[in-house]
Amino acid sequence: MAAELVTVQTRSRALSTVTIVLFLICLMYGITYIDRVNVSTAAPVFQRDLNLTNTQVGLVFSAFAYPYVIFTIFGGWLSDRFGARRALTAAAIIWAGATLFTGLVTSLATILFARVMLGLGEGATFPIATRAMCDWMPERKRGFAQGITHSSSRLGTALTPPLVTWLIAATTWRRSFLVLGLVSLVWALAWGLYFRDNPRTHSGITSEELNSIPTYISLVDRQKDRIPWLRLTRRMLPVTGVYFCYGWTLWLYLAWIPSFFFHNYQLDLKNSALYSAGVFFAGVLGATLGGIVSDRILVRTGNRNTARRNLVIGGFLCSLTAMVPILFVRNLIGAAICLSVAFFFSEFTIGPMWAIPMDIAPEYSGSASGLMNIGSPLAAIISPLIFGYVIDRTGNWNLPFLGSIGLLLFGSILAFWMKPGERLFPSPKGTTSQVTHQPEFQGPPFP
Repeated sequence: MAAELVTVQTRSRALSTVTIVLFLICLMYGITYIDRVNVSTAAPVFQRDLNLTNTQVGLVFSAFAYPYVIFTIFGGWLSDRFGARRALTAAAIIWAGATLFTGLVTSLATILFARVMLGLGEGATFPIATRAMCDWMPERKRGFAQGITHSSSRLGTALTPPLVTWLIAATTWRRSFLVLGLVSLVWALAWGLYFRDNPRTHSGITSEELNSIPTYISLVDRQKDRIPWLRLTRRMLPVTGVYFCYGWTLWLYLAWIPSFFFHNYQLDLKNSALYSAGVFFAGVLGATLGGIVSDRILVRTGNRNTARRNLVIGGFLCSLTAMVPILFVRNLIGAAICLSVAFFFSEFTIGPMWAIPMDIAPEYSGSASGLMNIGSPLAAIISPLIFGYVIDRTGNWNLPFLGSIGLLLFGSILAFWMKPGERLFPSPKGTTSQVTHQPEFQGPPFP
């Protein structure tokens, strides 16, 4: 009886350790999105203070993505070579500093510099986090882990409009950035102190939990093994293309939805923030549910093409269908509902999408996810800028959604070439074998 009690207590401690690690990653996803989309809520205020046009505001939104393109690959490589602990701590310090500096800008040039530095720091974060999750999470729970972390980013997005609006009202738009930058610094300290690259070196982990996660490949072994960049790039290219199609709609939402409600329906800053938050909360639900459904399908079928790719295709098609009425609806409530449903299904695909790099190349998951993630910043460079240009030229706030509809349709076709069921290396050295039997998937989606 005493032995059983000790076992239960040991298991509880192990679960607590894994849960805290996943919670820290979720918290990071939320904070990074607050720091990257806070300019969208503050735009009507700083646009007036800095005398910017809509096209220039679109440039401010997209400037974040230029270094993001490069450092999303670099960050993935750093995590594969040197571990997620040091890499993510350094990235967090950079993006926190950029957020603090945004509160001090005085011109278009200085706010562009701040946004570039933010992209430099945040570009590395998600591939690094994917490396950490690949080392800490069982294969059968990767869809859930990616879904819940990305739902946290959407929760951060949903909280940003009312949060930043409140901070601006309580202080100023400049001080709101200073407060958020300090929060990021606190997270960097917590991550550096608590996380360990190798789960086996964490004081809270137990043998029961270690048996459920992949065999850890030491940093020394990773540094000896050269990453097959050409082969990996060719394999990830369709995934990158599909993620670009997703990212186009994502960044249209993140950059312009608050201004869409503010200008198109003549709402004040507070009400536009509330409507924007409602739309973004739909994404929280979609991202969470998509990861859970993906893993459940994997439990029942053992087929990664069905569990990952097919969900992406279905989500894209449902999203573009819900987006079509936005071109014609002039009612505020109707537009908000259509935007929410479209965003729900778009975000439904995020868990399956981020599980695909871990399915295809688990031994190079940081680098593989970095290659995939190129698609999002490329879309972030183009999408907000074109949205602002079209509005300046036409005055029509509904017209830019045509681009999202077309790209979601194209992405649903391109998705057939992703093939997450085929690994880059069938039997990678030092990792667990691919799960193909249904019994190995039993259990709840959370560790």
